[in-house]
Amino acid sequence: MTDIEIRPLQAADLGQVVEMAHALAAHHGDQATLDAVTLREDALGAVPWVTVLVAQGKERLLGYAALLPLAHVQFGARGMDMQNLFVQPHARGQGLGAALVARCEAHAKALGCRYLAVGTHPDNNAAQQVYAALGYERRAPAGPRFGKRL
Repeated sequence: MTDIEIRPLQAADLGQVVEMAHALAAHHGDQATLDAVTLREDALGAVPWVTVLVAQGKERLLGYAALLPLAHVQFGARGMDMQNLFVQPHARGQGLGAALVARCEAHAKALGCRYLAVGTHPDNNAAQQVYAALGYERRAPAGPRFGKRL
């Protein structure tokens, strides 16, 4: 892992991050619709909506993490949601995921956040074990949530 740099997304990274996002969705049985134009606007646009950190290897990106702002307004507590964490299959098991999580934590702290949240698929026991080993505590569901397409 000594030759890997974790850094913010750059325009030249868009295609590779889109590919990894599609691979992550496929892993979970979903079909991603993300494209480079949308990612550019959401992460690098005039009003960035998502923060993307990438793990740069010698020749290609080896992983990424995407963060979205959260808040517990009634407690005055800023937070971040680690929405995606992906490491290329050939780079797994070398601590890269943990390094991405640590960088996400540092980024959130630098923004004054008091917590970092992450969710997993209920059946993804491997990810749940990793997050537990990194000090994350399982949270009970907050209750029913509702949504409406706009």
